[in-house]
Amino acid sequence: MLIAVVAMFLQQTCGSVGRVLPAVLAPLIIAELHADPSWVGVYFGMAALAALIGQLGSGGFIIRHGAIRMSQVALVSTGGGMAVAIIGGAAGFVLSALVGNGIAAVATPASSQLLGRWAVRRYAPFAFSITQTAIPAGILLGGSLGPVLAQSLGWRGTMLVSAAMCWLFALLLQPLRGRLDTDPVPTYPIRLSDFRTTVISVLAVRELRALSFACFAFNGIQAVFIAYFVTWLTALGYDLVAAGSLFSVIIAVAIPCRILWGWLGSFHVRPQPVMAGLAFGMAVSVVAAAAVTVHWPTLAIGAMACVLSATAMSWHGILLSEAARLAPVGRAGAVTGGVLSFGQMGAFLCPTVFALLLRLTDGYGAGWTFCAIPAVLVGINMLRGARQTGIEQ
Repeated sequence: MLIAVVAMFLQQTCGSVGRVLPAVLAPLIIAELHADPSWVGVYFGMAALAALIGQLGSGGFIIRHGAIRMSQVALVSTGGGMAVAIIGGAAGFVLSALVGNGIAAVATPASSQLLGRWAVRRYAPFAFSITQTAIPAGILLGGSLGPVLAQSLGWRGTMLVSAAMCWLFALLLQPLRGRLDTDPVPTYPIRLSDFRTTVISVLAVRELRALSFACFAFNGIQAVFIAYFVTWLTALGYDLVAAGSLFSVIIAVAIPCRILWGWLGSFHVRPQPVMAGLAFGMAVSVVAAAAVTVHWPTLAIGAMACVLSATAMSWHGILLSEAARLAPVGRAGAVTGGVLSFGQMGAFLCPTVFALLLRLTDGYGAGWTFCAIPAVLVGINMLRGARQTGIEQ
């Protein structure tokens, strides 16, 4: 199990760096292209739409080719998305969003398939949470190193460095393929109907429906946070390096928190109450973000953002382990892909609505407030589900 966890941790880290760089470098890109900040939300909305399609169709490919092979494919795709971004303009970033997030979206379902098979069930939330700390680790690296590299290489050179890192690690995974990909079914058929089958399999189970709605809300808030936080800070008067550094410090909070929530969900509290607490924490923190003004001290902004990071950036392991637990044998990748596809719907809709509200109001407050609504609904739904499960038991 340790080898699988380490391999998936490094795979997710590389992919996470590549996906966060457009947000971290957005102020430089916006200044060069004379674009409106609301286009950041449009970019991440397109990326989420591409990821939605990729995750819905990922199950059959994982079964047919194996989790390690599809992880390699995901890394190559992520690197390709970063590479085509250097074209610049609308064409470059449309291609970047689609290439870097479509096929690349198979990375998390592939990781779930591998861990679902190798992890001991009792410790699954903990194992999944450790692996998923790779995402904030990658965001931390991107947030801290991206602006520094951009000072000497420019944003295009920084994108290319990220692409090369993804491609290199795809090669480094090759020796593990024979050791960990022990269950591929080369004759497994790939059908267009897999998209519909995946959605139906998720919606047919009450617990999976609840997880899908939670993933919609959680991933939507996370997408807004990643897409806009650095740009929001620069609007408050921070320079890019300072904003990137603060972003990295705040994201670092998510690393121990992901492990903490997984540890609680594995050994002390059922996952549903933990996710309810995370949902209410997100709601409180985004409402606080809506109240921030240029007069707030950095310490207060950082404290608010740390709560947001500890919740909106820290739910992945416990939610994905629950999806894998509820999946039929051998279908963990497909089921988690289905649940995550609803998350991509949230990652498409929330930044898009946020961008629209930003354009209409010329401020960030309305967008942050909007993000609290789905979080509160998820918190209520999770508490209701926990109560029903307790009665059934």
